[in-house]
Amino acid sequence: MPQHTLHAVTAAAALACLAAFGPVPAGAPAAAARATGSGPTPSTAAPRFVPGACPKTPEPVAALSKARCGLLEVPENRSRPGGRTIKLAVARIAAAAQKPAADPVVFMAGGPGADTFDDIPFLIDSGLNKDRELIVMAQRGNLYDQPNLACPEVDRFNAQAVGLGYDSQQAEQVMLKAVKDCRARLTAAGVDLSAYNTTENAADFADLRTALGIPRWNVYGYSYGSNLALTYLRLHPEGIRAVAIDSVTPPQVVTLPWAWGSTAEGIRNIFEACAAQPACKDRYPDLPRTLTEQVRKLEAHPLTLDVAPPNGGKPVKTVLDGGALLNLIVAFTPRPKDLPAALDELSRGNPERFAKARAAGSVQHVGMFAHGLTNSIACAEWAPGYAEPDVLKAGRKAFPGWPDTVLAQVPQLPFQYPVCGIWDVADRAEVQRVPTISPVPALLVSGTFDVKTGASWAEGVARNLSRSTAVQVPGIGHWVVPQSPCAQRVLASFFARPTAPDTSCVDGLEPEPFTIVPK
Repeated sequence: MPQHTLHAVTAAAALACLAAFGPVPAGAPAAAARATGSGPTPSTAAPRFVPGACPKTPEPVAALSKARCGLLEVPENRSRPGGRTIKLAVARIAAAAQKPAADPVVFMAGGPGADTFDDIPFLIDSGLNKDRELIVMAQRGNLYDQPNLACPEVDRFNAQAVGLGYDSQQAEQVMLKAVKDCRARLTAAGVDLSAYNTTENAADFADLRTALGIPRWNVYGYSYGSNLALTYLRLHPEGIRAVAIDSVTPPQVVTLPWAWGSTAEGIRNIFEACAAQPACKDRYPDLPRTLTEQVRKLEAHPLTLDVAPPNGGKPVKTVLDGGALLNLIVAFTPRPKDLPAALDELSRGNPERFAKARAAGSVQHVGMFAHGLTNSIACAEWAPGYAEPDVLKAGRKAFPGWPDTVLAQVPQLPFQYPVCGIWDVADRAEVQRVPTISPVPALLVSGTFDVKTGASWAEGVARNLSRSTAVQVPGIGHWVVPQSPCAQRVLASFFARPTAPDTSCVDGLEPEPFTIVPK
C-alpha cells in the first residue's frame, strides 16, 4: 500500500506514540544500510546549521526535490561541555503562497522514534505550508540523523512476534534479547543513551531557530510531539509566536500506567458513538460485552492461523490472543468505523480482519524506527515512580474483569519495565513531569476516537495556557489534522489569528456512519 496517502495516516499515527514495539510496514531493503550513519564527532563549536543534500527516502517525497536541506550540529549532551556533536536532519519547505507570512511553522513529530520525513506529505496535504514556510527536523536519534538510534534487532523481533503470544514468556525472552543486543551495539559505538531525552530535544529546536536566524516562528506538534512542544514552550519560550498541539500528551501526567486510561476513553467513545447511531446500535447492541468476551476467549484459547499479510506474500504463522486483539485496536487496525463489524465477525467465528492486521507485522521496515530514542525517553521519563503492579492496577480500573495477563502490559509497550531494566538510563521524571504555564497563544486539537492520547487530557493542559483554544473533533482518532478537513481549517485560522481562531466548523460535526455487515 502506498505510504503517502490519507488512508494510511491512521496506521502511521498508530506508530507514532507509545508504540515502539508495534509493527512497522515494510519499505525499501536499503533502509537498514542507512540506519546507523556515521557516529557523533567531538564538539568543537556552537550549534550550527550546515546546508546539504536532502535525505533519500525509501518512497519519494515530492516536496524534498525543491526543499533546502542540511544538518543541525549540536552537542550530544549539553551537560558535558566539550563532549561530542551529533547531526540532525533538517528540511525547509517553501510556502505555496507567493507572498507568505514572515513567521514559519516548525513541526515536531510523534513517537518518540518515528520518521519525521515520512510525515511531510501529510503535512503538505493538510496545508501546513500553504501560507508560510514549513520546517521539519528529525528529533535526535531518528532516521537520517547521525547517530540513528534504530534497533534492527527489535524490528526483527516484531516480525517474529506475530507468531508468538502477545504477552507470552517466549515473546518476552526474545524481545529482551533484542533490546539487550541493540543497547550493546549503540553503547559500543559511543552513544550516550541518557542524552536522548525531551529536554535535549527541546534545546535542539531552540538551537535550530537561532542557527537559521529566524526571529519568530510557530510550532505544530502531535502525539509525543505535543509533549515536546509543551516542554519547548516551557524551557525556551523566546521566539515562539504560537503553538498548536494535536493529540495532546501532557508532560506532567504521562507515565506507563497512564496509557490505560487513554485506551479506555477512546474505546468507550467509539462504542458510545455506535450506540448513538440507530443502525449501529441495532446491529451491534452491546459492544463492551462483545469486546470483553472476545478478549477473555482469545486469551484463554488463542487462535493460531496461517495468514497472508494484507499487501501480499506467503502466509505466515499468526497468533491472535487477547493482548494482540487489544493492541490491534489501539493501533487503529481495523479503523474505528470498522471496529464494531470486526468484533461482531470475530464473535461469530470470523477473525479475518484482526488476523490480517496481526499478520501485517510480519513485514517490517527494518532499521527505520528509532526504538533507542523511544526507550531512552520511556525509561527516563515515563517509567520512574511506578512499577509493573501499577500498570496492572490501572488496567483493572480501565477494563474490570479482563485477564490480568492482558492488563499487566502497557498498551503498545509490552514488557516495558523489564526493557527499562536493560536500557538503564537515569530517572528524569522530576525535571520532565512539569506543567507548562504560558501566555503564548495555543491551539489544542483532540479526536474523540483517540485510543492513545485520550481527548479529555487536553483540558488540564489548556487551563495552564491562558490564551488557549481547545477543540475536540468527533469521530477522529490519533493525529487529527491530516484526517479532518475541519481541523485543517481551524489550524490555518489559528496561525493566521492565534488569539481568535475560527472553530465554527467543529459545531455539528458527527462521526461518520459505522460499517454495518449483514447478520
